[in-house]
Amino acid sequence: MSEEAADAVLLEIDGHVATVTFNRPDRLNAWSWEMGQQLHRHMESVAANPDVRAVILRGAGRAFCAGVDLKPDVGGRIVGRSPAEKVLNYYQRYRGSHRRTRAIEETPQPIIVAMHGYCLGAGLEVAMLGDVRIAAEGTQLGCPEARIGVPIDCGLDMRLAAEVGPAWAKWLTFTGRRIDAARAAQIGLLQEVFPADQLFVEARKIADEIAANAPIAVQAIKRTIDMFADRGLDDALRFEAMNAAVGFVSEDLIEGFAAGRDKRAPRFEGK
Repeated sequence: MSEEAADAVLLEIDGHVATVTFNRPDRLNAWSWEMGQQLHRHMESVAANPDVRAVILRGAGRAFCAGVDLKPDVGGRIVGRSPAEKVLNYYQRYRGSHRRTRAIEETPQPIIVAMHGYCLGAGLEVAMLGDVRIAAEGTQLGCPEARIGVPIDCGLDMRLAAEVGPAWAKWLTFTGRRIDAARAAQIGLLQEVFPADQLFVEARKIADEIAANAPIAVQAIKRTIDMFADRGLDDALRFEAMNAAVGFVSEDLIEGFAAGRDKRAPRFEGK
C-alpha cells in the first residue's frame, strides 16, 4: 500500500470525540475500495474505545465525497470465467461490503456526519450510515447511479426510504437529480444546515453535547431506535446484493462509464 493510500482516511481522538476524515482532497474524496477498508478499520477502533462518546465523520478539502472514483481501482476489480461466475463474485463482494457498512452503522457511539461541497453516490451511501447529518449551505447531494447504469449495492435506497419515505427515495434514485442542503433539510435528509465556515465548529458542538450525556444511556437509545428502524434491512440487503450483482455485468453499465469518459449522453439499451 502506498503512503498516500495509507492515509486515505484519518482518525483523530480529542477528549471524548473521535473525528474521522476522508483525506483524498485532490480527488474530492472520491470513494475507493481502500477508503472503505480504512474507514471500517478506524470505526472498529473507535467502537472498542470506551473513552470515545461521539464521532464526527467529515471530508478534507472542497467536498465530503463526490462519489465513486471512476479511475481504475485494481484492488476492487471483479473477474470471472463466465457471466455466472462474475455475478457470484460480485454478490460475494457486496455481502462483504454489507458486513462492513453494518458494522460502521452499528458503532455504539453516535455518528455525526458533516457534509460540504458534494455528497454524491457512494458519499451519500456512507453519510446514511450516520445518526445525525448536518451540512454546509449549498452542499449538493444526490444519487447519480441510474444515470450511469450502476445499480445501488449497499443499501442507500433503503436507508433513504426509511429516512425520507419511499416516494422521495424513488424520486432521488430514479432521476439521479441533485438537491441542495436546504431542500435536503426540508425533506428530512438533514437535521441542520450551517454556513460553510461554521460547519465543523457546529459539528463539534453537537458531538460535545452528546458526549456530555451518560454514554450508557445514549448508546442504549441508539441501539433501540436502530433495532426499530432497521427491521427487515438485513434480508433486503441480501436481495439488493443479487440485484446489483446482475446489474454490474450489464452492457448498460459499460455504456454508462464509456459515456462518462467521452462526456456524452449514454445510449442505454436495457441489456
